[in-house]
Amino acid sequence: MNILEITDFDDPRLDVYARLNETQLLHYDEPEPGLFLAESAMVIRRALDAGFEPVSLLVEKKRLQSDAADLPARCGDIPIYTAQLEVINQLTGYALTRGVLCAMRRKKLPEAGALTQGMRRIAVLENVTNPANVGAIIRSAAALGMEAVLLTRECSDPLYRRALRVGMGTALQIPWTYIGEAGSEVELLHELGFCTAAMALSGEPVSPDDARLSREERLSVLLGAEGDGLCDQTLRESDYIVRIPMQRGVDSLNVAAASAVIFYELAKYGRTSLSHS
Repeated sequence: MNILEITDFDDPRLDVYARLNETQLLHYDEPEPGLFLAESAMVIRRALDAGFEPVSLLVEKKRLQSDAADLPARCGDIPIYTAQLEVINQLTGYALTRGVLCAMRRKKLPEAGALTQGMRRIAVLENVTNPANVGAIIRSAAALGMEAVLLTRECSDPLYRRALRVGMGTALQIPWTYIGEAGSEVELLHELGFCTAAMALSGEPVSPDDARLSREERLSVLLGAEGDGLCDQTLRESDYIVRIPMQRGVDSLNVAAASAVIFYELAKYGRTSLSHS
């Protein structure tokens, strides 16, 4: 194992973890896909299981004898940086990582058509810029049987640290990719053979348990950002407007909570593979 001890927070070997922001990591290897940081032993294992390539590992010393003990062997001959807690605690948010971070190479993203070939149920995010919401939606999509997630270009990156943390690493398990700008996705989805169901408060909505949704051979569920929701063009061109019935004068749920409701309803009617294991 290539174990290297860090004693100084300003050590340049910590730049990837301490001094490069997420945009810089994204463009780190241009024109090749960049890097992302996986937090916690569990998320790192999920990334390794999914075939992501580790670049280096940063581990609190004592973790090498506990929950992260298996990671060095799984990561191969890469630098494994260790430090005492007082050194690595200077990393912003490091306390949230449970003592371990891994810099990993991104994979090249596929085209939407190739990604969704043969799929019947997908989620589509339009301009969801909050990484916590992106992570939570992807977690629900993975857990409740959606087969892929498509995101417009303005969405937060599913591999940003907060999105990965909130999503428990599920963006490393469920297929996803970017599509075009907001408002253009419905035309693309129709070209790919998907019926479109837009989650919104306007129009003439149907309930998430409407039997027509479950009967659609190929269905995409469109979700917009908090506040603004889906753009007017998306709503005009969608095949269904879906609204969750509310009580006590509440007009809507958080977009991540709403995604779990619709995904569950679709799974319940047997059009997706919902595991009870």
